[in-house]
Amino acid sequence: MPDSRVAPQESRLDASLGTTQEHLGTRFLNRLPPGGPECVCKLNLNLRYQQGVRTNVRSSSLTDGHTLSKEPLSHALKLSSPAKVKDAQLNSPGEPEEVLWTTRADGRVHLRIDPSCPQTPYTVHRMFYEALDKYGDLSALGFKRQGMWEHISYNQYYLLARKAAKGFLKLGLEWAHSVAILGFNSPEWFFSAVGTVFAGGIVTGIYTTSSPEACQYIAHDCRANIIVVDTQKQLEKILKIWKNLPHLKAVVIFQEPPLTKMTNVYTMEEFMDLGNEVTEEALDAIINAQQPNQCCVLVYTSGTTGNPKGVMLSQDNITWTAHYGSQAGDIQPAEVQQEVVVSYLPLSHIAAQIYDLWTGIQWGAQVCFAETDALKGSLVNTLREVEPTSHMGVPRVWEKIMERIQEVAAQSGFIRRKMLLWAMSVTLEQNLTCPSSDLKPFTTRLADYLVLAKVRQALGFAKCQKNFYGGAPMTAETQHFFLGLNIRLYAGYGLSETSGPHFMSSPYNYRLYSSGKVVPGCRVKLVNEDAEGIGEICLWGRTIFMGYLNMEDKTCEAIDADGWLHTGDSGHLDADGFLYITGRLKELIITAGGENVPPVPIEEAVKTELPIISNAVLIGDQRKFLSMLLTLKCTLDPDTSDPTDNLTEQAVEFCQRVGSKATTVSEVVGKKDEAVYQAIEEGIQRVNMNAAARPYHIQKWAILERDFSILGGELGPTMKLKRLTVLEKYKDIIDCFYQEQKK
Repeated sequence: MPDSRVAPQESRLDASLGTTQEHLGTRFLNRLPPGGPECVCKLNLNLRYQQGVRTNVRSSSLTDGHTLSKEPLSHALKLSSPAKVKDAQLNSPGEPEEVLWTTRADGRVHLRIDPSCPQTPYTVHRMFYEALDKYGDLSALGFKRQGMWEHISYNQYYLLARKAAKGFLKLGLEWAHSVAILGFNSPEWFFSAVGTVFAGGIVTGIYTTSSPEACQYIAHDCRANIIVVDTQKQLEKILKIWKNLPHLKAVVIFQEPPLTKMTNVYTMEEFMDLGNEVTEEALDAIINAQQPNQCCVLVYTSGTTGNPKGVMLSQDNITWTAHYGSQAGDIQPAEVQQEVVVSYLPLSHIAAQIYDLWTGIQWGAQVCFAETDALKGSLVNTLREVEPTSHMGVPRVWEKIMERIQEVAAQSGFIRRKMLLWAMSVTLEQNLTCPSSDLKPFTTRLADYLVLAKVRQALGFAKCQKNFYGGAPMTAETQHFFLGLNIRLYAGYGLSETSGPHFMSSPYNYRLYSSGKVVPGCRVKLVNEDAEGIGEICLWGRTIFMGYLNMEDKTCEAIDADGWLHTGDSGHLDADGFLYITGRLKELIITAGGENVPPVPIEEAVKTELPIISNAVLIGDQRKFLSMLLTLKCTLDPDTSDPTDNLTEQAVEFCQRVGSKATTVSEVVGKKDEAVYQAIEEGIQRVNMNAAARPYHIQKWAILERDFSILGGELGPTMKLKRLTVLEKYKDIIDCFYQEQKK
């Protein structure tokens, strides 16, 4: 940066840096490089109180008793000026500038810059550097240790990332090789990821639920030099497969020490100390050599149709989407209002990574980490303590919140239950009839004041202005339920291949059931449209990925000659540009009679008609008629999140309403409860009556003995349905539908 900027920045930092002698306890951090100034970035407790975490706050155990050198900040301030970065950004020796995709980890691509949004491409380091200038003293990361909230400022976060970068370099991280991270969301996940990019590596997340074999495939494919794990359980997976990973040099474990001392296995404290042996100048040289059109993140698809594909995302994909994708969702910069978010969805999924990690840096958000058992019940406790200003969940998370509220309401007294139903009824009617009106009738305002505001507070959403969902379709029932609570759920649409959001909804761009409007600077077109205007969704813009790692054929299938990404999703656009998803082309059922049947609308209609149904899967590809597999809503085991045999309160209510005394799945399925089966048959007939034509009718169905789950294999890590797995796992039941027809 110009000299005129350096001096004021350093003097501001001097004022925010101090010393501490507190004990580290069981956690790590770093020791000062020899000769460096002994100083750490202190946090402002008053700031923490303003940001929503008001109790049990203390200075971070990640920095207690150790020192963070101020020297790296001085180095950062002397990096290339914006003009120099711009001049160098696309000088890619050996790569023609017109190349739109690559399958090489060290490849570079031409960026799709639209005239309507011509932001100068820049690197992840530059994004963080500019955030430091604006947000350095603000709280960046919040986490709980021994029941108390602790915080890391953006200044500290940056220094931790640099320390991690130098540690990776010392361990032998090679240019365009990966650091794989196998652990639950945490500060360590974040600064390991950022440090990987600083060191010229590629961040590769691995789902914590992955088997050793799945870990081996990804680690081998991405040429992981280092793997970062959180627990002994994850370490054991890597130890089992290490001999098959020729590029793997070391493993770092951060939540607990390894049971025994092993060669090339380091605790986080040991790892961070290794960085002291690498000079700041050496790291700066690597940072300065980076360009925006190089790969820095790999996101592996779920592999529902074969081996997972490594989606290569460039530094520009990350920095552009963090800026414009989030801006389209009305995420605010900290100068206006510091956003507070809770990180709990898997960071190996692009939605959580772009929303939690990269967008947080772009706008100076405070990211608070949930407990590891968040999806087993503790998430609501974290939400209450943190009180986020924006929140994202996949549809299944919102459904679980809905079901929990319904269970609590069912157990409440008569008057409280009636009050809730009344308040939700009048609010839903208002939100459906006048969705954009700020003038609420007195009855609606009264219902919100007396009832709904208290419900939102109990959920931790008292300050939450934006609630997002994506990753899978959401039922009308769930959307209506939250509208009744005065919680509008904003949809986004995108893929790993679009760096996350390519379409976004917001308080200013909202239409019920739609996925929002295209992010400014991006483009969309529909190809092979039918008479109803439904076609394949094709996308273009700065969000589009570089290519699939080592998979040229798959990349050519996805990206056409003009650089358009063919998503494989079908949908239509209304007159105002709002997108409506109708399904996956690969999931389209083509019956033996040649009828094209999108399964999702029929499945959603069944779930809406029958509130006892948890999952509905339509069958019929190359078959003479349609059939369906059903599961019932049941409670989850609090320790494993596996479905139990007990029906939810809502399901029990359904049974009672139709004249059944069943309270478990086995009572309904094992005994073929006549009342429940008859009610389900009648509900399916009502769905059939609303079908466009007879080929769309469900002629046979069966209830499975157990609901779908991640461990059961029917759901992916983000709880998205894995159709091919379901078809294979329940093949015998499906075959019975059609064998009977032949008799």
